[in-house]
Amino acid sequence: MKLTRRTLFIFATIIVTVAVDQISKVLVRTYVEAGSSSPIIGDYFRLLNVENEGAFLGMGSDLNDTLKLILLLILPVVVLAFVLRHVLQDKSLDRWSLFAFASIIGGGIANVYDRFAYGSVTDFLYIRLTDTLRTGIFNLADLSVTTGMIILVVMMLKNKKKE
Repeated sequence: MKLTRRTLFIFATIIVTVAVDQISKVLVRTYVEAGSSSPIIGDYFRLLNVENEGAFLGMGSDLNDTLKLILLLILPVVVLAFVLRHVLQDKSLDRWSLFAFASIIGGGIANVYDRFAYGSVTDFLYIRLTDTLRTGIFNLADLSVTTGMIILVVMMLKNKKKE
């Protein structure tokens, strides 16, 4: 693999994403009491400290240990490796798509690391605009993955419009 500006951009984005996520989780684990909830912006935006043993919104937390290992550790690592390989090989990807994929990979690595190191993922942000318009409890890795997906969809729609 040749070390180009493109490759550096990809790996720098992944490393910064993982670092920011892990630093935020260390701070939450250290300074926010487990199970607590504190307002940041009224009841609209709250800081919590919740350990999620499953995946998105806790899905899979009730699986047996073997299935958790396969579905929440091994499969994500394999998928992340394939996505990284694709991003490194596909020279037609524009800078926004590279950023999006690298953000997704970084967020995925950060959450997989948590599952491996701690057996769960620390989630700590919650947004509730109304009773029906609200999020699940999430972390910065989740935000990175979601932002990356939104950018990819926007870029895909933009490229389709050009055609």
